[in-house]
Order: sequence, then structure tokens, then C-alpha cells
Amino acid sequence: MNKTKYITVVFFACLFGCRRISAQALPTATAPGAYISVGTTYSLFESGYGQQKVQGLGVYVDINPIRAVGIEAEGRWLKQSQSPSMSESTYLVGPRVQLRRGSYTPYVKTLVGLNYFGFPYDTARGRYFAIAPGAGVDLMLGNDLKIRLIDVEYQQLPQFTFGTISPYGISFGVSYRVFNGSR
Repeated sequence: MNKTKYITVVFFACLFGCRRISAQALPTATAPGAYISVGTTYSLFESGYGQQKVQGLGVYVDINPIRAVGIEAEGRWLKQSQSPSMSESTYLVGPRVQLRRGSYTPYVKTLVGLNYFGFPYDTARGRYFAIAPGAGVDLMLGNDLKIRLIDVEYQQLPQFTFGTISPYGISFGVSYRVFNGSR
């Protein structure tokens, strides 16, 4: 092969090879897009009033317009399992930040809203402003099902009738994605 043909073949081979090579790497994974999850919980709380323990069910909605930042709204209905039949119902909403690590999703949240407090023996009822920072860990099972392994919440009711009280407790639950924007 003469030198000119050799240079021509090498030139076109390089040109063809460069056309096939791209400076961009293919993505190794895709991040979830916007999503909405709806879930239910079971909660155990120390009421902050007279060392009374309350428990009950709740519901929550997680709205995540972007990967790590979203909004959580929750409602919880707690009662004392025995006399003097005290109750607490909370309705809270606020920002939630999560960090996905494999199947686990640890998160922190700060919610605000209202606490409806039923005093023992149904002697009175009150409605109070509540601030509730919290944290927890969710476990993804597949694309849509999520187990709330633990959710810890520390509420403050600064305007409570007898001075500030601080209910705290834990919740466990399950949620399902009703909207998944990444599909």
C-alpha cells in the first residue's frame, strides 16, 4: 500500500471513529421526578399533659416537586386507651428534605398547624398552634410502595392553656405513590 492510500485510510478511520465517540457519558442512573405519596400511620405519643400516653391513627401526604425537597401534610387522631379519655388531633403541614441512600430515605421536616386537645373526662376542649420538627426513615419497596420505618416528632404548643407543653412520639406506616412524574 502506498503512503497516500495509507494516510487516506487512517484519516477516514479516525474521522469515522471520532464521529462514533462522544464526549458525553451515558447516565448511570436516573433520578425520580416529581411525585405524590399518600400514606397512613400508627402513632404512640407522650401527650405533654400530665404524663399521659395517647395513641392512634394518622394519614399523610408527601408532595415532592423536585428530588430532595418537598412538602408533607399530616393529620393524626390520638386517644388515651383508658380513662380519663384524653384526646389530641393534629393537622400539620411544612417543608420536608430527604436524602435517598439506596432503598432508604432519611428525612427531616418542620411542620406547623393546629392541635385540638380534649382534656381528661371531656371537661374541656382547646385549639392550639403547634410547631413540630421531626425526622425519620422510609424504606422503598419497588417503585411505588414505601414503608415508614420510623418517624420521630417533637411538638411544641406554646399557647397551651396551662403553659407550653411539648408532646413527642413515634409513628410507623406505609405509603403509596399516587403520582410519579418520572414515568
